Amino acid sequence: LKRTFARVKHTGLLSKAYWFVKSLLSRSWNQLEERQSLRLKNEKALRLSLIGEKLQWFQNHLDPKKVGYSKRDACELIERYLNRFSSELEQIELRNSFKDRQGRRHCSREAAIRQTLEREQQQYQAYGLEIPDILNADNLKTFREWDFDLKKLPNIKMRKVCASDAVPKKCKKKAVTAVDRDLGELELKDESSDTDEEMTAVA
Repeated sequence: LKRTFARVKHTGLLSKAYWFVKSLLSRSWNQLEERQSLRLKNEKALRLSLIGEKLQWFQNHLDPKKVGYSKRDACELIERYLNRFSSELEQIELRNSFKDRQGRRHCSREAAIRQTLEREQQQYQAYGLEIPDILNADNLKTFREWDFDLKKLPNIKMRKVCASDAVPKKCKKKAVTAVDRDLGELELKDESSDTDEEMTAVA
């Protein structure tokens, strides 16, 4: 065995095998990095494409007479945006309602739409749905001039709008004050009833 190892070492086979394995590992690592880089590029391109479609919808549904939007106007536009798939979902339901069809067709498309709408609705009801800043006149003007070029997306200002923004702050304060007053009256009633019970028990 020693003689064989010495012969192999002498001929340089070990050195060749080492460099061969190293080159294979290096090539595999480079391929893995290229795959990861390609995947990240594809994900970024898909994300930009989805944002572009969203902004294009908002631009196509802007009121040409408005130079600025109020929060309530923006919320109304968002409500229309959240219902953008209603006609398509109705068509899918209509096609699936035929008795001669076995199983549900377009189920993957329907599931994707409902999942998207659920996520957007949760964002809108909670911390806000991100839309173009149409509340600011200058930002709205810039957004109107956008030519759907995804490279120009950084020029478009965005902001989050939530469902509660549709209610004016004064109305919110009045509602909170009314609730507090009602709670206070209930507490006073409870205290007075407890006092009456104690006096009856003592008597």
